[in-house]
Amino acid sequence: MSALPSPSSPSMPSAAGRYRAFLFDMDGTVINSIAAAERIWGTWAQRQGLDVATFLPTIHGARSVDTIAQLRLPGVDAQRESQGITDAEIIDVEGIIEIAGALRFLQSLPPAQWAIVTSAPRALATARLKAAGMPLPAIMVTAEDVKEGKPKPDCYLLAAEKLGVAPFECLVFEDASVGIEAGEAAGAKVIVVTATHAHPLATRHPAIDSYESIVATVDADGFIVLAKTAAARATR
Repeated sequence: MSALPSPSSPSMPSAAGRYRAFLFDMDGTVINSIAAAERIWGTWAQRQGLDVATFLPTIHGARSVDTIAQLRLPGVDAQRESQGITDAEIIDVEGIIEIAGALRFLQSLPPAQWAIVTSAPRALATARLKAAGMPLPAIMVTAEDVKEGKPKPDCYLLAAEKLGVAPFECLVFEDASVGIEAGEAAGAKVIVVTATHAHPLATRHPAIDSYESIVATVDADGFIVLAKTAAARATR
């Protein structure tokens, strides 16, 4: 999830290639949950006396417990506050939708060759994916599964391990700076999804603004091959 900016970066074809697996961040990458998240976090920030407009851009991509802990607010228990926010977010899923083309794209992939890798707790991830009408993956790495969240690479390394592939054979789909850093640190290739970005984000990685311009197929060796759609190639 990101209210982060639209990147100025290389075009998608440099990400085209052959991969053993695709690893997807969730919020801002396959679903847009910004409105719901900012409703909950905005209310919490007001209670803490924070400047809401300044604070909200910092919530994207990281685990909620890490976001709160970094504030070092006196008398605030990060674990307890994080759980309260998660409980509220599980209930409030109004307005959560898929990123354009994401459902079609995920359904085109072999179930054993993709995973969701999110900073959200499992219960919240499940609620949001269902609210957006998205498939639940066979493999999902969530906040509870790692000791250190993004930008550390642990979550992407674990997802690759669960899928039985090497990290360098994976393509990570991300939207937030901390997630991009985590994918890089894991040794994977990275593609940036800019659908929810509002301002330019400098990145050396290729970018897409939706999944409507890309298609994935599986070759004879079992690799996922990423390419532009015919329509996207025609408008080049």
